[in-house]
Amino acid sequence: MAKTKKPLPILTNVTITDIAAEGKAIAKVNDIVVFVPFAVPGDVVDLQVTRKKSHFMEARVIQFHQYSEKRTEAVCEHYGICGGCKWQILPYEEQIRYKQKEVVENLTRIGKIELPEVSPILGSARTEFYRNKLEFTFSNKRWRTYEEMNEGKQFDTMNAVGYHIQGQFDKVLDINKCWLQDDISNQLRNEIRRYALEHNLDFFDLRNQEGFLRTMMVRTTSTGELMLIMVFFHEDQPAREALLQHIANKFPQITSLLWIINSKANDTITDREVFVFKGNECIYEEMEGLKFKIGSKSFYQTNSEQAYELYKVVRNFAGLTGKELVYDLYTGTGTIANFVAHQADQVIGIEYVPEAIEDAVVNSKLNKIENTLFYAGDMKDILNAAFIEKHGKPDVIITDPPRAGMHTDVIDAILFAQPSRIVYVSCNPATQARDLQLLDVNYKVTAVQPIDMFPHTHHVENVVLLELM
Repeated sequence: MAKTKKPLPILTNVTITDIAAEGKAIAKVNDIVVFVPFAVPGDVVDLQVTRKKSHFMEARVIQFHQYSEKRTEAVCEHYGICGGCKWQILPYEEQIRYKQKEVVENLTRIGKIELPEVSPILGSARTEFYRNKLEFTFSNKRWRTYEEMNEGKQFDTMNAVGYHIQGQFDKVLDINKCWLQDDISNQLRNEIRRYALEHNLDFFDLRNQEGFLRTMMVRTTSTGELMLIMVFFHEDQPAREALLQHIANKFPQITSLLWIINSKANDTITDREVFVFKGNECIYEEMEGLKFKIGSKSFYQTNSEQAYELYKVVRNFAGLTGKELVYDLYTGTGTIANFVAHQADQVIGIEYVPEAIEDAVVNSKLNKIENTLFYAGDMKDILNAAFIEKHGKPDVIITDPPRAGMHTDVIDAILFAQPSRIVYVSCNPATQARDLQLLDVNYKVTAVQPIDMFPHTHHVENVVLLELM
């Protein structure tokens, strides 16, 4: 006979005391830490425990007894259901204060190295409509909220276009208005949904791998260009062309209307052929007079304005005089490499994704930059003693690795190269701190600059300058 699971407890009159590293709020009950989403320090709440372990619990708020003085109203109607923008209920000055605290705690607790005073975080000028790229999923499995289910609310359709619900891989929250990107993104998504429902187009069934409409991506630039990519699960030429023509007619401001057929089991489009229905195959971003090509598969920092602030910090930390050989590791589409090239003798960029390197080369040609070289391949395989001996020991290394940080082979190669300065850009201060500890044998951290790229989230970017001892 199967064991009956004990019901998880309800905790009453609990005071939220702090914010954890991953953005959830923290409370303590009988000396056990409880992680709680969608709450802020100072809230007094009742909690339904959703997960219980010997040394921690996870819970959700079921009743507020007292709201914190630090709390503010969320602007988005989807707050608390959508998985993003969880810090909307924190005033922005509190958000960046906690991000600063996270950087300091990670570097001191994990890094355990000597640090200079950490500079005050650079906040984002815009806290809404700051993203230049958003992706939405079509699904025939609309997510119903607890309130909707308790009320027994019925829907005319279970089709939805919006964001995946965390922990529910085949469920999608139908989004009416998102505050992350220019409102044209909302207009496009809502009109495409309206048209699809009116014309009985099938929304994707992720579990059964069937349907017609799969995903859509909207990309914008500060120059006013607009890209829409429609991804279909299978070809239906009459339906596809009718939809795309409707979009083209309704939104003449689209400068790049693209489409893709993706019949794979996953949503990635890096290996899919891209077709142009209207306009250009790419759009362009500008920064300090430089132009950067952005295609359907290109990586570009999603907060363009803050990307400029980030790159200025990187260039300042690099301390270039025009004579230096610079290695730009994890160069992506060469944005940083091209941004600093005029202040260096030569910049060599290395990136894993071949398509990104192709864009990097194009961006150099586009800006008449002739002192860059780019290589595609796994960083730990390319950056070795032979590569360094062939191209010369760099004076400066700029590195901007993924969230997992740098492979130990890459760190060993950096230590072998012995650049005078290392500028380490990270979207994960925890793995950055681990890597800094490994570099500490020959390098001293001389400057730390946190930057907020993603308001209303717990994510924080951090730039560190290391100098050879």
